[in-house]
Amino acid sequence: MNEYLQPGNFVDSAHPAVRTFSAEHARGADAREKAVSLYYAVRDRIRYNPFQNFLADDSYRGSACLERRMGWCVSKAALLAACARAAEIPARVAFADVKNHLTTPELTAKMGTDLFVYHGYTELLLDGKWVKATPAFNLSLCTKFRVKPLEFDGRTDSIFHPFDQDNRRHMEYLRDRGSFADVPAQDIKRVFAETYPNFYNLGPDAARQKFG
Repeated sequence: MNEYLQPGNFVDSAHPAVRTFSAEHARGADAREKAVSLYYAVRDRIRYNPFQNFLADDSYRGSACLERRMGWCVSKAALLAACARAAEIPARVAFADVKNHLTTPELTAKMGTDLFVYHGYTELLLDGKWVKATPAFNLSLCTKFRVKPLEFDGRTDSIFHPFDQDNRRHMEYLRDRGSFADVPAQDIKRVFAETYPNFYNLGPDAARQKFG
């Protein structure tokens, strides 16, 4: 259990900016309330952008996501896990392959598919059980695309909805990739390079592209 409270390379809970952000937003009388508060801080204060320089380790790191105030599912999951650990809440990162039936034409063109491998989320140990929390899509993005925002109460899993607000198919979970104490960045890079050769090589200017 100690590994889920210790700083990692990507779940870098000892980073000063992460500790400051965690202390500011971990509000509540107990671990569950603090986890919920941290979830909403990461969900809405960090803008989601899938266009990343996937070659760079910082694209997978929680503190880099925080400093840029922008990230994607993996780095936002790492940030939430890091903030939780800084608040002495055991946390880990977990991954699944999902099919996004509502992905944008621009993103589909770059990826060549609507399959998202290694979609990242966070798991928090609360009241003796691991609870899933998915802080990827900020509220303003959900509103724009009429996707149901993911809420989190610290008791039940918060994972993507199968349908959007207009009852269109949204997210479909296809494969569980497991849970980890730290982001398996090298494995993700390898699978991304195999699955999306063009998207994976967007390069250092990728994040300048706007999404949502």
